[in-house]
Amino acid sequence: MSFGPVVLSVPGRPVDMQVRVSAPASGTGLPVILFSHGHGPSNHLSSLNGYAPLVTSWAAQGFVVVQPTHLSSRTLSHRLADTPGAPFFWRSRAEDMTHLLDRLDVIEKAVPLLAGRIDPTKAAVAGHSFGGFTAGLLLGARVTDPGNGKEVSLIEPRMKTGVLLAAPGRGDVLNGPMAQALPVLRTTDFSTMTTPALVVAGDEDDSPHFTDRGPDWHADPYTLSPGPKSLLTLFGAGHALGGIPGYDAAETTDESPERVAAVGRLTASYLRTALHPGDRTWQTAREALASGPHPVGRIESK
Repeated sequence: MSFGPVVLSVPGRPVDMQVRVSAPASGTGLPVILFSHGHGPSNHLSSLNGYAPLVTSWAAQGFVVVQPTHLSSRTLSHRLADTPGAPFFWRSRAEDMTHLLDRLDVIEKAVPLLAGRIDPTKAAVAGHSFGGFTAGLLLGARVTDPGNGKEVSLIEPRMKTGVLLAAPGRGDVLNGPMAQALPVLRTTDFSTMTTPALVVAGDEDDSPHFTDRGPDWHADPYTLSPGPKSLLTLFGAGHALGGIPGYDAAETTDESPERVAAVGRLTASYLRTALHPGDRTWQTAREALASGPHPVGRIESK
């Protein structure tokens, strides 16, 4: 089931936070995924209304998925152009997720048939593209605020694990036009990202608007962070990883329902094991991927 918007008033936030919640129709003690959308060219994919292919998969596999519309969403940009932090609101995006954790009880009560079914001790964060950067901050990556030169830590200890999907890599190789627009990315330090996480990268995800480093750039959150971490490299995948932002989205250059299904299945397997110590779902998924005749990708861990 999917319900939205849940509207939350957050002190100091220029507009209320609107949230979509998706969950299985039955079950209790459900783990929760807080999902951070990207900053793509479409209006509503970068909002609570995006990422249905992935969110639906996670909910069907037993997760409650909470999707906020960040202030950086194109659905709000016409109203917030002169607001401090615009247009990317990198700090506010991470703060949104902490506010959601603080208000999970309110969200439960607001969504029909959900009250009392979430286990708040089993919380994960996930994000795609710029949302992957947001997820990384909550898992411990640090940056320097370009406005005041101070190091910023936005780690959220209640996030037990996370998934970074096509996230930005190291900042010292930025040489594309977006390098000037997002100077905070130049300072990303993954060495402090200690929370267990799965990094998902496409081997054809070239991002020349950020760097000429090539697809390997999106593996940096795995390569440059301490373990425990895993890296899922998807064969033939571009930035949309087969189409996770939305069904039939025009910006999906690598459309593949099979790849999207694999992303949903493998990420859910990782999160289930990370949130339930002793669970073998991730190991089983890894073995199946390695032994299949036509693998969608490869997995490495440290």
